[in-house]
Amino acid sequence: MSSRIIADAGMGRRVEGEALVAKDGFSARYDLDRARGVFSRSEHKLAGQSYVGRVLVLDAAKGGVATAWMLHEMNARGVVPAALVLNVVNPIMVQGAALAGFTMISGFALDITHAIPNGAWVEFDPTGDLEAYAKSFAVKNLKG
Repeated sequence: MSSRIIADAGMGRRVEGEALVAKDGFSARYDLDRARGVFSRSEHKLAGQSYVGRVLVLDAAKGGVATAWMLHEMNARGVVPAALVLNVVNPIMVQGAALAGFTMISGFALDITHAIPNGAWVEFDPTGDLEAYAKSFAVKNLKG
């Protein structure tokens, strides 16, 4: 069975990978050990788990100006998620994703952290219709 979810915005290249999902925020500065590629803040719901090459499905972007250069630095070293899928983003996170050159999608009519199961294999292609597929759902941007 497949269900459709509409996203407001996306950028980046086509990616696929395993979803790492939590009802928690994302801050490159405070939540991550950027050298080891794991969530390091003990209070984070994904603490101790690797984000490298995974599609992160989280609630909201957190952080300020440092996020942009941190995401770029993570990408330069190859210690970066495959994509960020967030309910809510801020302009700094968008700038950081653009600078780092990685895929991000956001803006859903529902809580995306409840719609995508943890561990699902997902595919995003924001270069055309913004689409994502997993075993039991599909995400598509029809706005543009």
